[in-house]
Amino acid sequence: MTSIIAPASGTAKSGVIVIRVSGNNSKKLIETLSAKACPKPRFASLRQIFDNDGNIIDNALVLFFEGPNSFTGEDVAEFHIHGGPSVLAAFMSAALKTNFVELAKPGEFSKRAFRNGKMDLTQAEGLADLIDAETEAQRKQAIRQMRGDLKNQAHIWRNEIVDCLAEAEAYIDFPDEDLPSGLSNTNRNRISKLSTSLKQHLDRSKSAQKIRDGLNIIIIGAPNVGKSSFLNAICGREAAIVSSIAGTTRDIVEVSFILKNNLISLADTAGLREANDIIEQEGIKRALEKAKDADLIFGLASNKEEAEFIKPHLNDGDYLIWSKSDARDSKLIGSIELKDTISEIEISSQNPDDIYTIEEIIIQKCVTTSENLEIAPLTRIRHYNAIERTISHLDNALMIDDDNPEIACEELRMSARALGEFVGIVGIEDIYDRIFSSFCIGK
Repeated sequence: MTSIIAPASGTAKSGVIVIRVSGNNSKKLIETLSAKACPKPRFASLRQIFDNDGNIIDNALVLFFEGPNSFTGEDVAEFHIHGGPSVLAAFMSAALKTNFVELAKPGEFSKRAFRNGKMDLTQAEGLADLIDAETEAQRKQAIRQMRGDLKNQAHIWRNEIVDCLAEAEAYIDFPDEDLPSGLSNTNRNRISKLSTSLKQHLDRSKSAQKIRDGLNIIIIGAPNVGKSSFLNAICGREAAIVSSIAGTTRDIVEVSFILKNNLISLADTAGLREANDIIEQEGIKRALEKAKDADLIFGLASNKEEAEFIKPHLNDGDYLIWSKSDARDSKLIGSIELKDTISEIEISSQNPDDIYTIEEIIIQKCVTTSENLEIAPLTRIRHYNAIERTISHLDNALMIDDDNPEIACEELRMSARALGEFVGIVGIEDIYDRIFSSFCIGK
């Protein structure tokens, strides 16, 4: 296999850049560029690095990791060079001119680690999530996935399926033995419990996934009710245009920001009203569609009529926000009938204390969402698809009558295969390519 090379620490100007090499020619490249024997594995050596004409490029710290005891499982070399653009360009040019290495593709180092059994697919995805982590909760979740929590859970599930399959196949392979036809009651109970366990994990993961993707909050309300001012006050910048002209916001204005170490996606939407303008109608349609997928909706109203109009779009756990409290004397809380599961609060976007109260509501929602952090959650659509197919095949097996044990066994095989795809046991090249191509070069 071709040896590959790439900067592992990015290419921006810096004090030090790490160049990573993987493959059988790693040792040769060290010896050629430094004109010295390769250092002992895992021992750092300060070397002069020369170009192909014998000119000094830089002084570098050189390390060698002998396979399989390396990140990729192959021989790996690291060159810690000074991080100037000209140094990097000269080093890469000299390395490539040796013809010992080729430039790595995005994610190729991690893909080799997967191929060589150093990690499974879920751990590789955890590594990608760790690199992209913006919050402490995201980092912790990625670390647990990278260390193999999700992989280990998947193997427990798969081993249970294989055990159930072995028992079911026993009747087919040994029909003369005194064995029950079809699935035994014990086996049915095991399959049923496993299916229930998978369904529970699926449900719990949906809330834990918000840690990775961010809490999705939508602001809805009538035109000119103060939605844009509300968004700007919460995110702390002028993200949306504020105007006294009704209907200024016609499309969705979405802002992502970090609030007390939580990733938040906050969206301002077109004002809800009976509109004749085609563009405004489309904006209202998009607002209502966006609200369907929200984790939390803030419905803003400055009077009873506006509140009654948006009330049907508020769900359990959402908030009716009586806005512009500084512009009226009377209180509006309790003035319309609401479900007990919908809270209401009066605020002024100009009052820092009121905005602090809203922030605390958001933080509490994040705390509730992250209660499932201790599980090894499913974090990607691929995970959900694999687990849903696993559950479907398990439930199908339970529905097969005792006269068709072969069909029940086939359903169990398909469920085991779905979990095999989940961790990468079963060969699925198109999925591998999609996963690793999303990595940065050098990782």
